[in-house]
Amino acid sequence: MPRRHLRMTGAADCSLGAALRALRTELDLPGVFPPEVLAEAAEAARAPDLSAHEDATDLPFLTIDPPGSTDLDQAMHLERRRDGRGYRVHYAIADVAAFLRPGGALDAEAHRRVTTLYFPDDRIPLHPPVLSEGAASLLPGETRPAALWRIDLDGDGRAVRADVTRALVRSRAKLDYAGVQQQLDTGAAEEPLALLRDIGRLREEQEVARGGISLNVPEQEIVQQGGSYGLAYRATLPAEGWNAQISLLTGMAAARLMADTGTGILRTLPIAPDGAVARLRRSAHALHVDWPHHVPYAEVVRSLDPTRSNHAAFLQECTTLLRGAGYTAFDDGELPDPAVHAAVADLYTHCTAPLRRLVDRYASELCLAATAGKEPPGWVREALPALPKEMAEGTRRAGTVERACVDLVEAALLEGRVGELFDAYVVDVQERDPAAGTVQLRDPAVVGRIEGGTAPLPLGERLRVRLTRAGPASRTVLFAPA
Repeated sequence: MPRRHLRMTGAADCSLGAALRALRTELDLPGVFPPEVLAEAAEAARAPDLSAHEDATDLPFLTIDPPGSTDLDQAMHLERRRDGRGYRVHYAIADVAAFLRPGGALDAEAHRRVTTLYFPDDRIPLHPPVLSEGAASLLPGETRPAALWRIDLDGDGRAVRADVTRALVRSRAKLDYAGVQQQLDTGAAEEPLALLRDIGRLREEQEVARGGISLNVPEQEIVQQGGSYGLAYRATLPAEGWNAQISLLTGMAAARLMADTGTGILRTLPIAPDGAVARLRRSAHALHVDWPHHVPYAEVVRSLDPTRSNHAAFLQECTTLLRGAGYTAFDDGELPDPAVHAAVADLYTHCTAPLRRLVDRYASELCLAATAGKEPPGWVREALPALPKEMAEGTRRAGTVERACVDLVEAALLEGRVGELFDAYVVDVQERDPAAGTVQLRDPAVVGRIEGGTAPLPLGERLRVRLTRAGPASRTVLFAPA
């Protein structure tokens, strides 16, 4: 299952919360912000640079985020084009550069942290909360500086025009995915929100047409169970996918602007080698997933139902083709090779989460300059060569945190149950040692290693397993065939 966005509900004060706090110390992660950074952030929050911002507060923006989120990067307003030929997407992205002085203490600290790090019960922010959860966040009822994208789509959802300018915006509503889905399902959504489904579906059709793919793998979630906690699987809602399509649309538009001007930083993913696809075909066969030879991989993935155990296992196997994603900068007028993100099946960049990801601030500045027909700011160009390496290190650290959190929660949940039997499905088998691999328990929602058997593991099949090791100190869960 995907080891990210693991969320805790109501368990922060239990022993698990203490273990998670200890984990932050163990991993030597960034701690409190230095005094000079906090002082600079407080001053910036009081007096951001708004000299270049037009007034777009008449547009009734809304935000869609998980419940309780306060670091709100994006707000949207959707409408039909006045010429009746499609749709217009207004997408406001928090303008972090309005608060940061290049080369200042805040800027330097952001380069040290690179990304916001998420724990089930807390987060380590990229920027001080006075900005990321306050003055720079697109909170409802507040006027905020933003990079405002205007993207026109035709009736089929294809982008026909895109630009971005600085603007002051005001969100009218802070919504969450479940509430949005309910409004859309019951017909209670007014047009700006109702268009999310229409545009989202059209963009999904465009994704199919260009050969792109989105993996809807269920997530693991920490939930309250009486006075304790447990793990459950949560399938993503259609509204989450439609919302993600707006972000993807913007990232693709931004990448095109960069390509046209010859300066930028792309999010790239090489096409999977033939050997990896061949291995995936073998997994599909073992998992009883129908994959005719004439059918492309992306089409097979779109046909899967993540609520079916063999399909969920195959979706997990499909994530192996997403390995190797990175960032590539260019400033000589020539696109890098590879330039395309294989899963998006087009040019793509990260530009919609500057409160949480360092590179997005630079992408916004490059696109603002491109729209204005100007050269990028010097501080942006100077940072470009080092950004891919910085982002790679920050992404690696975020991945370490995500894996460690899930391992800790699983080990703590199963502590004291060594020797017990569980129903599981085999979701991965090692090529070098087919008696070892990975199993997914039906209940609780745990994914762990299995070894110690003598026969090859039956990929995709149900298997009775015995827990042989579970310790939060080592963050280890290990199973053996029963």
